[in-house]
Amino acid sequence: MPVSTANGLDIHYTVSGSGPALVLIHALPFDRRLWDYQVEAFKDRFTCIAMDLRGWGDSAKPHQPFSLREMGDDVMGVLRDLHVTQGAVVMGCSIGSKISLMLACDHPDVFSGTILIGGQSGPQNQFDHRIAAYRAHSAAGTLREYHLGHLRHGVTQGWADSDVGRAFLQGFVERGVALDAEAIAHVFGALTVSDLTPRLGAYQTPTLIVNGEHDSALAGGTRTAGLIAHSQHVIMPGTGHCCFIEDPPGFNERVSAFLTTHGLMPHPA
Repeated sequence: MPVSTANGLDIHYTVSGSGPALVLIHALPFDRRLWDYQVEAFKDRFTCIAMDLRGWGDSAKPHQPFSLREMGDDVMGVLRDLHVTQGAVVMGCSIGSKISLMLACDHPDVFSGTILIGGQSGPQNQFDHRIAAYRAHSAAGTLREYHLGHLRHGVTQGWADSDVGRAFLQGFVERGVALDAEAIAHVFGALTVSDLTPRLGAYQTPTLIVNGEHDSALAGGTRTAGLIAHSQHVIMPGTGHCCFIEDPPGFNERVSAFLTTHGLMPHPA
């Protein structure tokens, strides 16, 4: 697996397909494999670049505080390694959606389109309990059980209890043996204080915001959609926060329609 050190840390990523770059930034507490359905669906038209954020998956797990911007710089480091300088589409869920929006604001020359699942742009001050719980369960040796419970929070419980859902979520638990509570605390700290709302008035990149019907971030996504005058907001029925793993065909169809509308859908390779 390729590793980028362009921003001073090891950031692991995968590259699949060919064409313009589709940059995929996962939610917490998942890893790059969250996007497997989308990679399979879009790799005949895009170069799909899925990476593990710092603190998660195979990437570095620093114990020093850092900012969301530094996490965005990790993404840009991967793109520099791959010589991606223009025409990219960035898609992110939850913290990944906020990083995606930040990157699109900072680098409109690189990103031609943005897809935000969750879409919260303002500060998020509700993660102290997560930080404390990860530390406590790490110390108690019960981190695997807590991680699974947190994973289930990202989907509807009916899907989590299905055969597909149980197997899919368990894969993240099995790959999460190297999770580090202190690094995770700093990831949540970076997310808590970030506020992109003042930048949205001048933001011009074509943007699709997607929420599940039962998404805990639906109110934030709706608010962000209202602040981006040219955005499109879609609500996926019957799904949770990570709607794209509960209903991949429906989600991918809506993404394809958005990309086609804005001239961002390339012909198949």
